[in-house]
Amino acid sequence: MVQVSEKEFGQLNGQKVTQYTLKNNNMEVTCIDYGCIITSIKTPDKDGNVEEVVLGFDSIDEYVQHSPYFGSIVGRVAGRIKEASFELNGNTYHLPKNDGNNHLHGGGKWDKLIWDGSVLENEQYPTVQFTYTSPAGEEGYPGTVTVKVTYSLTNDNELIISYHAVTDEDTIINLTNHSYFNLSGNAKQDILQHELTMDSDYYLELTNELLPTGKIAPVEGTTFDFRSGRTIESGVRSENEQHILAGNGYDHPFQLSKTKEAEIQLFDSESGRVLTMSTDEPFVVLYTGSQISDNFTIRGVQARKYLGLCLETQGAPDAIHHPSLPSIVLEKGKTYERKTVYAFHTK
Repeated sequence: MVQVSEKEFGQLNGQKVTQYTLKNNNMEVTCIDYGCIITSIKTPDKDGNVEEVVLGFDSIDEYVQHSPYFGSIVGRVAGRIKEASFELNGNTYHLPKNDGNNHLHGGGKWDKLIWDGSVLENEQYPTVQFTYTSPAGEEGYPGTVTVKVTYSLTNDNELIISYHAVTDEDTIINLTNHSYFNLSGNAKQDILQHELTMDSDYYLELTNELLPTGKIAPVEGTTFDFRSGRTIESGVRSENEQHILAGNGYDHPFQLSKTKEAEIQLFDSESGRVLTMSTDEPFVVLYTGSQISDNFTIRGVQARKYLGLCLETQGAPDAIHHPSLPSIVLEKGKTYERKTVYAFHTK
């Protein structure tokens, strides 16, 4: 049986932050209403040792001071928007420039809000739901948008993240969860020896500002080819200009081919842990933690580059400027629905 419990995680500006824990016989997932953050996922290794497999903190103060989006929901639009502006229906909208001359992760507000959290009793699986209504004009975006994010845990060790949004006028939206995974357990090692397999024939080439150039590049014959599996280290050590501009690693969107049920698999051979992901999103952004700073600790471990990696299932970054990419426009009266399933096991 999956059980759900809740307790106070801390206080922020006099407001209570609530922690929710979903637990089955093998694993547990903990999240908080601040930023919808997944603070902890604990799973067994091949020998049955239950350990932490995401980067996070045990206090609200650490999240406020240090977190590079650890475990949070980012929106309204994940990734970068070129020159922090876009046109929609003949109108130009200007957004905060929080990444050089560009706009990143919706302005960095949603991951710092306390959402409305609740436990849903009548769902197929025990579920925690977070809701937030973003007013028209927030961070420069049009439309009042109401968002619901749910985290469910099954008895089959699957974490299901579902996204739902509606708007009262046309706008753009592209949500994702920004968890940093490290399957070694309690961040004992970095993620360079993790092996990633993805059903992706193409990736988006980036500019030196980490924006898509518009070119959809084939992975064939490159260190972006994960179709048969490769270690993260192979890209980190590469002299390919695309890796160098991403801080010696990956920060790239991969187009998912959807020819297999399980499009993404991450494996750590030493622990035996496997994370298998399936999604209805068209892209996943692989970010290998090359910008993690080293001026804080993570549950007693010194923070550093490559200590965790993100697999951000989403629409294409900056899609509003690239008509060839799937649209991220949400029209008035339409519903935004997305889902990603994270399944944990060992081999």
